[in-house]
Formats: sequence, C-alpha cells, structure tokens
Amino acid sequence: MFGYVVMNKPEMKFKDFDLYRSFYCGLCRELREKYGISGQISLTYDMTFVVILLSGLYEPPTRKGTTRCIMHPVQKQQVRKNAITEYAADMNLLFTYYKCVDDWKDEKKYSRLGYAKLLERKNASLVKQYHKKTETIINLLDQLSCWEKAGETDIDKMAGCFGKIMEEIFAYREDEWECSLRRMGFYLGKFIYLLDAYEDVEKDKESGSYNPFSKDYIMEGFEEKVRQILIMMLAEACREFEKLPIIKYADILRNILYSGVWVRFETVSQKRREVQEKKENVRSI
Repeated sequence: MFGYVVMNKPEMKFKDFDLYRSFYCGLCRELREKYGISGQISLTYDMTFVVILLSGLYEPPTRKGTTRCIMHPVQKQQVRKNAITEYAADMNLLFTYYKCVDDWKDEKKYSRLGYAKLLERKNASLVKQYHKKTETIINLLDQLSCWEKAGETDIDKMAGCFGKIMEEIFAYREDEWECSLRRMGFYLGKFIYLLDAYEDVEKDKESGSYNPFSKDYIMEGFEEKVRQILIMMLAEACREFEKLPIIKYADILRNILYSGVWVRFETVSQKRREVQEKKENVRSI
C-alpha cells in the first residue's frame, strides 16, 4: 500500500490524534518485535487505518503501554496493541513481500529484490497461517502485472483488481460483517490504486512505465475527471463503513475517510496548478 489513507491532522482533536498515534506506534512496535527492522520499515498509514477500523468494530482487549524508538528517543510514546494489531502486522508483511517480488519481476529493481530476500524467511510462516489469503493476493498481483504488460486501458478493471487485494485484507473474519468489510476494502483499494496512478502519471509517462492515465492526463478536464472517479469510490466505501456498528474510534475513522484521504490529492493537484501557472507566465513574457 502507498500511504494514502491518512488522517487530516489540523481537523482532528488532540485526544483523537494521540489515540491514532498510539495505534500507529503499536503497529510499528509489533512489526519490529515479530519481524525485526526489515519488517518495521514496511509500516504504512493505510494498515494503521485497518487496525483502528477493525478494533472499533470488534473491540478486542487492547493493551496499553509506552515505548521509546529511534524516531522518539527522548520522550516515551503511548502504544496500543491487540489481536488485530498482530493480524495487521502479518498482512502488512505478506503484502509487502509479494509486492516486492512482483516489482522485481516487472521492473527488475534490485532494491525490491533485496528487500524481498530480507522478508522471505519471515513470510514463509505466514503462507501456512494465511494460505487462502496468500493464494488470492499472489493471483491478483499476477493478474495485475499481466494486464499492465498488455497495456490494459480499462481503468476500472485495473483498479478493481487491486481493490480485490484490499478486500481480502479487510476481511478479518467470516461473519455478519464480512460482506461490508469486503466491499469497503474493495472500493478503498480502487481509490488507492487510482490516486497512486494520478500522482505518478507524469513520472511514469517520462520513464515509459505503465500508467492507466497515460493517454488522458494531457486532456482538458483530466483533473476533474479523476476527482469525480475518486469521489464515487469513496462514496461506496463510506456507505459500507456507515453500515458497521462502530462507536469506538468513529471520529478518527470519519476524519480519515471524509477528509484525510483527500490530503495527497489536493497536494498533488496544487503542485500541478503551480507548475502550469509558471509555464503560462513564461509564455506570456
């Protein structure tokens, strides 16, 4: 995952920010304890959202504590951990490993191969524990890679494939909430894929890398077209979220879903407008 499912800090209450950070630090600590530093550096905000979402839904017993780390060597940080933190750490490592393997196959990036080698032994035990999820994630990444090589232009098809990966990660249990969690994960996954493609389109065009927006980004109205697609994806994800009986951490989750996820889009959009304005100013001189 790519770090798009983030909070909007200026719009969040101090107590909610401290709570959010304690789950983030808890996931970071869990990755370090289970998988070492190589596992810890795979930490993402996206998976922190999964921890808070599932913790709010299932309300498992949660352990509280404090810890020091390289990022905060002086002041101890609050941490919260529970069974879902462990699950999220496993999913984080599982996805990261197979994404690295996939990137190596597609782009021959030695950095991705090296990181995959570091995670290989740690991932082996997860394959047995999450056999069905592992098989699903591998097959979907292979399918995504195949379509990318073929130059697939169906944006919804590509985003949907990645959405199914997120769907599998969101499905923590086979219970009455599985359907809503799967749909929520599916549409949020599509949002992540599309936003990542939107952010990287110029870079990918220059390097010759695959991007589903390559033919569209120079067209008039591209920005608004992407915005409307993203709005539709989030509307579906939020609709499923509101079906879930979540009271704990609901304010944090709504901050992320209704505001935080737009932070990166607005940042990228603003930069592009500034670049375009500079170009127009140069032409007018």
